[in-house]
Amino acid sequence: MRIPLPEALRSHVGREAEAPTPRDAATVVVVRDGEQGIEAYLLRRQQSMAFAPGMYVFPGGGVDDPDRFADVPWAGPTPAAWAERLDCSEDIARGLVCAAVRETFEESGVLLAGPDEDSVVADTSGAAFQEARLALEAHELTFGAYLAESGLVLRTDLLGAWAHWITPSFEPRRYDTRFFVAVLPAGQAVGALAREADHAVWTPLRDVLAAVDAGEATMLPPTHVTCREIAGLAANQVLGASAERTIHPIEPRLVEVAGGLFLETDLGGAT
Repeated sequence: MRIPLPEALRSHVGREAEAPTPRDAATVVVVRDGEQGIEAYLLRRQQSMAFAPGMYVFPGGGVDDPDRFADVPWAGPTPAAWAERLDCSEDIARGLVCAAVRETFEESGVLLAGPDEDSVVADTSGAAFQEARLALEAHELTFGAYLAESGLVLRTDLLGAWAHWITPSFEPRRYDTRFFVAVLPAGQAVGALAREADHAVWTPLRDVLAAVDAGEATMLPPTHVTCREIAGLAANQVLGASAERTIHPIEPRLVEVAGGLFLETDLGGAT
């Protein structure tokens, strides 16, 4: 897959050795069934943001140090199992899974946690949940401490691994991002808009793909590709489909072809 790029990026060709080290990050495609097919929750990033301004994205963000702490209350597949699935160390796997659930809660109000391994919070609309979102976003509270104080455990079985994307080397801010999928828990609804976003929407994936193709919305390639891959599924098929996927790192690269600049992506191993 090749995407045309502006000439302003020509100075970046051949400078891969100078690229900053990408930061570990996680993002979650939260889905539900709608009248027009499968829907995902998408945020539009503020124009003032340094990374991907104005782009539609899934909830997510960088791994914070406390996400790697072993004291995070945990139920479901273990950090060791996730490390094998994500092809990384146990420490990084713990951080990625915790960050995925924490960032989803911060940015949407959807909480993949419950009192035990067989239950999930059914309503996160109360004031206490919204205050916790703000405290987590402001780094006034760690996710592990919040779960422990609330008598909750992180439900890692509600997540599925979908893809692994690395920001191209010419970007000044780079992320090594694992994409996860999750189904909106019964009874839950999204909460107040995250501070990093100026708009959010539940939208049929076929509609948002059409909007991107028509130039009415913008997405980074990983978001667009993921929407396309999931669009043909029902919500109750997504976790099963994730378990069948072979995941490898995808790092788009800047190439010059016939005098033009393109972002080239090899999707061959992400199936």
